[in-house]
Amino acid sequence: MSYTICGLSYTLTHLSPKETTESSDLSSSEMASGQADLDLRRLAEFMQAALGSPPGELRVRRFRGGQSNPTYLLSVGEVPYVLRKKPPGRLLPSAHAVEREYRIMSALASSGVPVPRMLCLCEDPGVLGTPFYIMEYIEGRVLYDPALPGMSREERVAVYTEMNRVISALHQIDYRSVGLKDFGRPGHYLERQVGRWTKQYRASETSTIEAMERLIDWLPTHLPAAQDSSIVHGDFRLDNLILSTTEPRILAVVDWELSTLGDPLADVAYHALIWSLTGEQFRGMAGRDLAPLGIPSEREYVMEYCRRTGRASVDSRVWHFYIAFNLFRLASILQGILHRSLEGNAADPTASETGRRARVIAEAGWQRVTSSRLD
Repeated sequence: MSYTICGLSYTLTHLSPKETTESSDLSSSEMASGQADLDLRRLAEFMQAALGSPPGELRVRRFRGGQSNPTYLLSVGEVPYVLRKKPPGRLLPSAHAVEREYRIMSALASSGVPVPRMLCLCEDPGVLGTPFYIMEYIEGRVLYDPALPGMSREERVAVYTEMNRVISALHQIDYRSVGLKDFGRPGHYLERQVGRWTKQYRASETSTIEAMERLIDWLPTHLPAAQDSSIVHGDFRLDNLILSTTEPRILAVVDWELSTLGDPLADVAYHALIWSLTGEQFRGMAGRDLAPLGIPSEREYVMEYCRRTGRASVDSRVWHFYIAFNLFRLASILQGILHRSLEGNAADPTASETGRRARVIAEAGWQRVTSSRLD
């Protein structure tokens, strides 16, 4: 399809994406199969007006994954962009906050936390049906297995050191100085989070999960007394990082939908779930012999985080609470994915399989409570 805007000729084409692998070069293999589902005429018009994109063939491919918000690779001539949008259909309250993603990554552009450069935000649903933003494309690797197969011991050490550096840097940013004073409500973060994810779970509940019922009753009465406030990513994990193709360096942290002002220990505990979960449960490495791989233990990793952020060591009972809370939170997120799949508006074809892990994760959360004798 070809047309002209302001005397400039555009050709619209859907590309057939390539299959993906577990360790991916975003330039070739992070793409889902099937056709992109965007109105290319409206998108090209918007890009020309908002970005001054050059004339040429507009090509669109959809990234695999992105259980919450569909994400696409756009190309105009030789210039690549990335578009991320809310999914269509009925959505849970406060979910799919692409506007917040755009705001926080814009605010962090000059910080020590690497993020893609934001180019434009469109909140007009008349363009593509739901709000979206466009950012720069960063070529790199997205890794899924935290055991980092195929890497040398030294490379694994370096990747884990780099992840620790970046999450520590994030939690040390003065949110007021980067214009995020009103990005959330400091204080009582865990209380609000337990309430929020309980409501989200109830709104997406499809069957009774006894472990979730127990956690919903237990968590509000066992909140830690002291909580700090910082910027929190909310979903800081390996597959939300883009790494350089040539060195163990993080080029960008992505997927900031759950970011807010909150308790940094809750954020790092979510990141640390990989030590509590197996690969079968949800992208973890529990039970693996990590020392020969060069991967630190959970305790070593948290101690390094504390050293970088100037914290005292974390009390073990408090840490167990944070892990149990994050397993409850993850189970609620997965239940939402399952609900969207059943509603027909999930962003990924594997959503149903992913969402059905909610029960297993909730059971792991309640087991953490009982095995640590927190009850």
